[in-house]
Amino acid sequence: MPALSQAPPACEVWTLPGGLRVAFERRAGPGFAFDLRLPVGSAHDPHGLEGASGVLEEWLFKGAAGRGARALQDAFDDLGVRRGGGVGPEATRMGVSGLRDDLGASLALVADVLLRPDLPEAELPVLTDLARQDLDGVQDSPPDLLALEARRVAFPRPAGSPLAGFAHPPSGTPEGLEALTAANLRAHLDAYGQRGAVLGLVADLEPQAALNLVAGALGSLRPGRQPRAEADFQAGRRVHVTDEDAEQTHLSLTAPGIAPGDPRWLAWQVALTALSGGSASRLFHAVREERGLAYAVSASPVLLGGQGFLTAYAGSTPARAPETLEVMLAELARLPQGLTADEFRRARSGLRASVVFGAESMRARVGALTRDVAVFGRVRPLAELRAGLDALTLEGVNGFLEGYDPVSQLTVVTLGPDHV
Repeated sequence: MPALSQAPPACEVWTLPGGLRVAFERRAGPGFAFDLRLPVGSAHDPHGLEGASGVLEEWLFKGAAGRGARALQDAFDDLGVRRGGGVGPEATRMGVSGLRDDLGASLALVADVLLRPDLPEAELPVLTDLARQDLDGVQDSPPDLLALEARRVAFPRPAGSPLAGFAHPPSGTPEGLEALTAANLRAHLDAYGQRGAVLGLVADLEPQAALNLVAGALGSLRPGRQPRAEADFQAGRRVHVTDEDAEQTHLSLTAPGIAPGDPRWLAWQVALTALSGGSASRLFHAVREERGLAYAVSASPVLLGGQGFLTAYAGSTPARAPETLEVMLAELARLPQGLTADEFRRARSGLRASVVFGAESMRARVGALTRDVAVFGRVRPLAELRAGLDALTLEGVNGFLEGYDPVSQLTVVTLGPDHV
């Protein structure tokens, strides 16, 4: 019996004359998926207009190219495609997946949204009111409120910056929403163009045919801007937010990490996986399994302003919150002592599995293509990722950890009835 081919799918990256970068991977099958990442997110809201990106993204879908909001939605639904996306701190994403024959029509609809939006002014009060409701929802969710407070404390807006920065959610602020007008939102739309934008595309097409489809639909997209919000991390801060009605105390820890592209990136990923990558991870075992301090405890990497940061979270009872924080700090302080051989093996195996399964889904793969180009400046081949993980050694990871001391610069924000 002949061996099945293990050749990886071909991947190509093109740059359109206007600057849009396209990462295309050919994959056999009847479907397609694309993910358009525009480098304008809530951190790039103009100072004083917090919420501009979030409201604008909703406004764009309220009609385009002569179609009203309902007709535009019907046009997507008629194709039977699945649409996703949204606004994050540093980007706005528009993703569509469906059957390959509908790829051209789907790209054309997204181009209509960006190039020929109706932007009906009658919809603005509705959209800003929905954003206010979302902000009210944050106030009713202690974990979300803690995450927002942690951003405000750890990443305040640099003085004099024209951008609002990372200290507010995509829904904005009450003051920012109040200041939004049709005119300043239309001006904000000028930033949504080809500069810094990336389109990931996976489909069973000849590469030239894929390029022609994208260029035909998005090649006339405006130049746009690529604003850059600085993540000015405030190390060593300790803040408590009193919520007398809270039944739990929530803990947020933030520390510097490793930036994408740094040769220590994979070693850091292995260390974070050992810290919080499953039921055998250090935080899960020490906080939940061994002491029963918190049902939920986790740590993860966060990328802001081109930098990497470690964030950790736990929610505990007010009485046990101090011990929870003490244990979390102890586990972070233990990192420079290195991983055991078993921890290293499990963490590396988990990352290997993530690489494999992350490539299985077309939608997940297209997101990875877009992220790679936007964050790493290129598509990292799966074989290269696997080889990079295989090349890691326990000694190498522990050598990195000897010099990694997150506790010394840790910022801690807590929320609950009593000071921790």
